[in-house]
Amino acid sequence: MEFLTLCLTALGSFGTLFLVAKFVGHKQIAQLDFFDYITGITIGSIAAEMATELEEPWKPFTAMLLYGGVTLLLSIVSNKFPRLRKYLNGTPTILMDRGKLYRENLKKAKLDLSEFMVMCRQQGYFDLTSIQTAIFEYNGKLTILPVSDQRPATPKDMDLAPEQELLFTELIMDGRILEDNLKRMGLDLVWLDKQLRQRHIHSEKDVFLAVCDRNLKFVVYKMEHDKL
Repeated sequence: MEFLTLCLTALGSFGTLFLVAKFVGHKQIAQLDFFDYITGITIGSIAAEMATELEEPWKPFTAMLLYGGVTLLLSIVSNKFPRLRKYLNGTPTILMDRGKLYRENLKKAKLDLSEFMVMCRQQGYFDLTSIQTAIFEYNGKLTILPVSDQRPATPKDMDLAPEQELLFTELIMDGRILEDNLKRMGLDLVWLDKQLRQRHIHSEKDVFLAVCDRNLKFVVYKMEHDKL
């Protein structure tokens, strides 16, 4: 009888973990932010406890549901209120730009030079002079913008001199204007409204994402409600 009870609680634990994972959503390990990572470990630990809990399996079951619910709630909050994302998920950190390494930002990201160079080499950049900008994303991955004449397709070998690409800044996300980013770019709401109207967009709520670089190259992605 005890063996049968153990099997049933183990199956219940597996089923609950599967449902919580489907309910919360799944990402690759490299895409997890810090909170998702520790939540995943905790839920897995509780599931293991539930699998062997014969007397009161409802306790770990309730804990799993609570952890899954809180994780989902924070995901919804971060999507609804973009300004809270930097507090919940963290913010990207520029580690290198235009040939300059930022020592303080490396400390902030808790990386030393050796780790930084390993991450560069993993992406195929053995020569740091071929890197225009390196950004440490909040999910722990390094994003690199190469120097223009070192990009794939070898424009340098074709005697071309392409203009240096610049980083884009998000001005609208999920139908909400990011006024701090707008001010940082030296722009205002009047300019943004003009850009939208030129593209026959009458409200920021119709915009899924709008980005702009220092050359005022403005790119808009509209809200699409149709599923593929």
